[in-house]
Amino acid sequence: MTRGELIAELAASLGARHEARFIVEEVLGSTPSFGGQAVSTAEVDAARSLAALRQSGEPLQYVLGHWAFRSLDLLVDGRVLIPRPETEQVVEVALGEVRRLAAAPIIVDAGTGSGAIALSMATELADRCPEGRLWATDASAEALAVARANLDRVRRQHRGHVLPVTLAQGSWLTPLPPALTGQVDLIVANPPYVAVETWPDLPEVVRREPRGALVAGPGTDGTPGLGEVEEVLCQARMWLSRPGAVVIELAPQQREAAVAMARRMGYVEVGVERDLARRPRTLVGRVR
Repeated sequence: MTRGELIAELAASLGARHEARFIVEEVLGSTPSFGGQAVSTAEVDAARSLAALRQSGEPLQYVLGHWAFRSLDLLVDGRVLIPRPETEQVVEVALGEVRRLAAAPIIVDAGTGSGAIALSMATELADRCPEGRLWATDASAEALAVARANLDRVRRQHRGHVLPVTLAQGSWLTPLPPALTGQVDLIVANPPYVAVETWPDLPEVVRREPRGALVAGPGTDGTPGLGEVEEVLCQARMWLSRPGAVVIELAPQQREAAVAMARRMGYVEVGVERDLARRPRTLVGRVR
């Protein structure tokens, strides 16, 4: 069998040629080659095994075991959310806030999951803010294990040219040391914001991801799915420096409620930035 024939076979079974290419590249490598490249029996079996796992409903990213996020290639599995383009844009907004705030920022990624936000910022700010440092928290010990593996991976790939990142277990900002009270320049979070009522209607492939990292209860104002966004906003007030900022991913339909909530808590210059699909996605709230 040739590489091209293997891709065609898997594409027919998966109904998605791009997924077949991802799987074949995972087994054979991504070095450009002609479709006529000969494939060994062991390689064919490995590719078919991965395709079968995908056919069973497992997300492609979990099947491959890693996925791209901005400039990074991160390990991902069923313990953490799959990094998404919407969150890449959240990082972009957060980087803009860093430029505005401090030369040696203290940044917290609250609810880090795979570490995607924290590690992207740790690498992209290494030259611009070499004295900066980051904390990455998560209530899940399993998620932190993935984040720790990714931290080691990123340090190796960037030969140590990464800002210091401290991992801590606990809900949102509660595991931070008391000495950081009022000292954090920027808090970034991608909390759960899917409403409980909509969980059963999500595609099966999404429901394979950790439910606790996706689904949240209502806010105190009754807005579906806004409970954890509200909790991050509430906790952040105590930890932020003056000036400081919080950057939070949310669902587009939560925009008005989230902005009103942040303003009631005393945040100023509150707004929501749009993602690449032009949907309201990233809440920014500043304190002075």
